Amino acid sequence: MTARMLSALLGTLFLGTAAASPAAAQDSAAAKGPPTAIAVSGPEPGRTAPDFTAPWADRNGIGPDDAPFSLAALKGQVVVLAFYPQDFTSGCTAEMRTFADQYETLIGDAVLVGISIDSLDTHVRFAESLGLPFRLLSDPHQRIAAKYGAKGSGTQMRRVVYVIGRNGKVSWREMRFGATDPTAYTRLQAAIADARGAQ
Repeated sequence: MTARMLSALLGTLFLGTAAASPAAAQDSAAAKGPPTAIAVSGPEPGRTAPDFTAPWADRNGIGPDDAPFSLAALKGQVVVLAFYPQDFTSGCTAEMRTFADQYETLIGDAVLVGISIDSLDTHVRFAESLGLPFRLLSDPHQRIAAKYGAKGSGTQMRRVVYVIGRNGKVSWREMRFGATDPTAYTRLQAAIADARGAQ
């Protein structure tokens, strides 16, 4: 076999391998299936909490247009942001009812707000049905949720809870808050106490 023939043969083998590689890569990717985890972001503890304003409602009705909820206006107080998927669903009802039932011991003098995609009218009915002693914010396009890593892949938010300290920085967060897990509320209570005691 001449050097020219050997070179041609090696070239053919190389091209065949290169042409097969993309297909092999696709087969490998297909065998793995779709990803099972979703990357999330949002401010970590110690970072400044992104400011926002939003319309709100409570059990007494819709808040005035000229007085939306403002995170910046609450600097100097401990604030709890509770992102949740949707009003009147079983998990969200359990979570909001727990907040209401344990409000004095769990939240105390901190400011708690629930945030979901629901309309203000729906929020009024939901808050009234549970007797919620706190405001519910409407974020229909998940713009606030996106800032806090709570934006869902569909039409619902993820269940995420943040504690914002008096200095306006994130004190604690739980990116997969357990609505029916008693230990989640114990951790939240401790985080609020820590934020309250911090200077």
